[in-house]
Amino acid sequence: MKKIIIFAVLSVIFTHFLHAQAPVPAAAQSKPIILSNATIHIGNGQVLNNASIRFENGIIKQIGTQVEKNGAEEINLNGQHIYPSLILPATSLGLTEVGSLRPTHDFEETGDFNPNIRAISAYNVDSEITPTLRSNGILLAQIMPRGGMISGTSSVVELEGWSKEDAQHTIDNGLHINWISMFFRGGYFSPSGNVNKNEKREEQLKAFHDFFTESLSYFQKGGTNPKNIKLEAMKGIFDGSKTLFIHTAFGREIIESVQFAQKYQVKKIVIVGGEDCLPVADFMRENNVGVLLSRVHRLPYRPEQDVWEPYQMAAKLKNKGVLAGLTYDENDNEPMGARNLVFLAGTCAAHGLDKESALATVTSNTAKILGIDSKVGTLEVGKEATLIVSEGDVLDMRTSKVVHVFVRGKKIDLNDKQKELYEKYKKKYSQK
Repeated sequence: MKKIIIFAVLSVIFTHFLHAQAPVPAAAQSKPIILSNATIHIGNGQVLNNASIRFENGIIKQIGTQVEKNGAEEINLNGQHIYPSLILPATSLGLTEVGSLRPTHDFEETGDFNPNIRAISAYNVDSEITPTLRSNGILLAQIMPRGGMISGTSSVVELEGWSKEDAQHTIDNGLHINWISMFFRGGYFSPSGNVNKNEKREEQLKAFHDFFTESLSYFQKGGTNPKNIKLEAMKGIFDGSKTLFIHTAFGREIIESVQFAQKYQVKKIVIVGGEDCLPVADFMRENNVGVLLSRVHRLPYRPEQDVWEPYQMAAKLKNKGVLAGLTYDENDNEPMGARNLVFLAGTCAAHGLDKESALATVTSNTAKILGIDSKVGTLEVGKEATLIVSEGDVLDMRTSKVVHVFVRGKKIDLNDKQKELYEKYKKKYSQK
């Protein structure tokens, strides 16, 4: 009897995972494809009407009102819109599945200094969340570890493939650190507005200085024998092969952290979060520091701020000459909501940015910040054919409907668990 029960339980579990697995990855592009009669949004502000795009072997070959049609499969889009792939930066997608279930988390290691931790090594291509993001046009993501003072190294992945090796787009592109806050808020049960000084800050800053001093010295000496894996992982921010992504919110901390990185000869610096970066925008422009804005849909931090300021920040930063992209806040370690990234850009378009500049915050601007703009971010000849087709304005949740997506020319299945559940219960209740 006991064996029968165990078998039954295992059968239920197996059936569940068999049904819930992600759609089968697509085969490589086998012949040229032309998407014709479309409005093409290049991603750099330019829009082509009644135009076509031709791609072969995953690479864009022609864009314009006239393209060669010989030997190609043509898809007439009847005026629909073509956009570059949306890019989701600074996410734990594929490293966590359910925010409230710790066994599904694989984005954080113990200890404060973990530069050697590589997010790509834990990436799960079979996440049920991934297809839901593709359905809204997100085909590329920068996956990153979390926790500690130095979290580890991020990689950019395509949201497609049989394995993490298939999904790799640009590996180990950045090192992520969490800057030491001057103040912190109490927990859920603390009085409203309970802000406390970080009494351990000097000690924590000293630890940062000590580690960076040792790392820079190690780099300048060319390493040691045997190699120190933690210090080896730091080399990229000194030689420019990696970007230093500093997670911090407030103006004083942004200035402090950037000056800290410059002291240790870090080549490329990006702020992640930057919820209060507007007062230091001139400093960021002068120091060529970009920002990945999070939490666009929020109230201001201070009562004297305009209630619309979070919505207007992208436009104000553009006017200040600061390169800004958008990310999606994951304070609950739940990347599911990131499928709505493009609608954050839509909010920015309604509060100061023109629509093509708003599109750039989730395409070309992000590609530049991540250092992948030579391959993706805009629709240009020679770049990868990683793009989406929407029936309406992709920035507007009322009209956006992604109907085709291509990853390096491969046509991707847009089915996902949410659509399956919709069809299931639509059928159930329509029978009553």
